[in-house]
Amino acid sequence: MTALHEAPPAVKRGQAPAGPPEQGRRLVRMVLAYAALVAAAVVVLLPFAWMVSSSLKRNNQVFSIPIQWIPEEFRWTNFVDIWTQIPLATYLGNSVYLSVVITFLQLLTGSFAAYGFSKVRFPGRDLLFLLYIATIAVPWQAYMVPQYIIMHQAGLTNTHLSIILLQAFSAFGVFLMRQYYMSIPDELCEAARIDGLSEYGIWWRIMLPLSKPALASLALLTFVNTWNDYMGPFIYLTSNELWTIQLGLRSFVGQYSADYAMIMTGAVLSVLPILVIFLFGQRYFIQGIATSGLKG
Repeated sequence: MTALHEAPPAVKRGQAPAGPPEQGRRLVRMVLAYAALVAAAVVVLLPFAWMVSSSLKRNNQVFSIPIQWIPEEFRWTNFVDIWTQIPLATYLGNSVYLSVVITFLQLLTGSFAAYGFSKVRFPGRDLLFLLYIATIAVPWQAYMVPQYIIMHQAGLTNTHLSIILLQAFSAFGVFLMRQYYMSIPDELCEAARIDGLSEYGIWWRIMLPLSKPALASLALLTFVNTWNDYMGPFIYLTSNELWTIQLGLRSFVGQYSADYAMIMTGAVLSVLPILVIFLFGQRYFIQGIATSGLKG
């Protein structure tokens, strides 16, 4: 009987119940918001859809007017022929190698440096961190030439090692991991120190397991940036067998500028690994950006 005489939650809180006009406005706002999101998604996905469609056409059908989104004849042979026209397997293998190695090194160096800047107390820690993060504001063009001179004098030009050494450390990665580590209670580290665990053990056994979302976010961002990097390999790699997929596709476009369908096929193949990785890792990426620290 008591439940029957209870007022609705909105009335109990001293709020007037939402009437039909208010509910109608909310519905309109929701519909407009979803319509805007759908429109934005269409604008973003439209070029990709055109690229995939063009990769399955003949050359004379790529720029047909009006645009034929669904080809009359699906030329799946384009995805076979391109492997014989350029050493695509070599380019993809080099890109995978560089992306995996650089991503691993940035996770290692970034997480370890972030632990020192967030959980280890030493004189000048905050000032050193600010100076290190300030390097993000320096454009790459400002130190591009000195870097090349150093690598040339060290005899590392035209090697993958030059790209790896230059990109193995990331100020942004340190910043991202430190912000995540700062949300983890210091009491965990203090308790581990009392139990006799070293700083390396605390980083390995406590901090890393608690920061999987942040590590996933950093890994995804680093892998995508390394995969799409063009200027770095263009400057340091001159041998064709060392080229990445971005250099290989640019060379292919220069040699076969009229083979539009094959160019689109190569572009699709270069995007597929990134698309697959993002689809499988987007949950961890969103979690790492939206959350921090321990969950209650």
